[in-house]
Amino acid sequence: MSVLRPDITSFRRHELAKKLIEIGLKPDLVKPLWNGVYVKGATDFSQIFTLSRKHQVLLADHFTISRPTVVRDLISRDGTRKWLLQFPDGNRVESVMIPEHDRGALCVSSQVGCTLSCTFCHTGTMKLTRNLTATEIVSQVLNARDGLSEWGKKRSDCVCTNIVLMGMGEPLFNFDNVSTALQIIMDGDGLGISRRRIMLSTAGVAPMIKRVGIELGVNLAISLHAVRDELRDELVPLNKKYPLQELLGACRDYPAASNARRITFEYVMLRDVNDSDADARELVRLLQGIHAKVNLIPWNPWPGAAYQASTEDRIQSFARIINDAGYSSAIRASRGEDIMAACGQLKSDSELTVITR
Repeated sequence: MSVLRPDITSFRRHELAKKLIEIGLKPDLVKPLWNGVYVKGATDFSQIFTLSRKHQVLLADHFTISRPTVVRDLISRDGTRKWLLQFPDGNRVESVMIPEHDRGALCVSSQVGCTLSCTFCHTGTMKLTRNLTATEIVSQVLNARDGLSEWGKKRSDCVCTNIVLMGMGEPLFNFDNVSTALQIIMDGDGLGISRRRIMLSTAGVAPMIKRVGIELGVNLAISLHAVRDELRDELVPLNKKYPLQELLGACRDYPAASNARRITFEYVMLRDVNDSDADARELVRLLQGIHAKVNLIPWNPWPGAAYQASTEDRIQSFARIINDAGYSSAIRASRGEDIMAACGQLKSDSELTVITR
């Protein structure tokens, strides 16, 4: 029986050095390996020409460099791009590239499915299958670089400049793998995406928030969506375990937050559910003492959903109350709706991701 070779992208730099020593290689080979995989985009050791043939063969005997299979690659009318990716065990996830004029954000998944069951979210209708490995998280970034032909380019010329962990799954229920993946993604000699360009979104796993700030220091986003526990219990059932007082207390203590790096509170606007002026005023009250900004998200429809989107006038009124209180309150433009790539629409079920355009 053949032994499964570990993927080279599952190791942080210091871990990779130890693995090289274990197979009789010098740790200084980490540098050309790292450059080959994360700067040049090599998918085979034979493509790393700074390694000798002997070293290429030995590495191939012990490790692999994998990519997920691209099952579907959809491009929206607005330029948003969604990949349906399949891993060797047959499980699938989606990742989404949202380009802007001078940058772009890749929305990355952390789990196959989701345990949260948020009632307004399409992904929440899926059952959790498993956590993604660090390699599977990193591979979503590598796949995007493949698809965008960005290997070897200057970072200033790349579209994939930002990472948002807002895809399928709850990142803080898979923290160890997410942490390893982000440390690889942030490494300055490789993919080199700064912690200031990475945002981790959580539905509110309050006890883990401080650890994110200490170990990773990335930007934090909170999927809030309600200002009263009884409503948030319904919309975001995780609230029953970590209610608003505990969650907001953890946000006040977030080590990486400052006036220059505010915590983003995501708030999906649901007609006649959470979008009243009274809700806006209560949100202002809850955010007191937190370095905060608010993203208002027009709800994006999906088949079988029980909600309706708030009207544009209602969203504008809600935003004015928050802005007048001194908080930045952006209204997020929906992107990729025509390919089911907008916020809350991701779901890897193949019957539901077959979109014609």
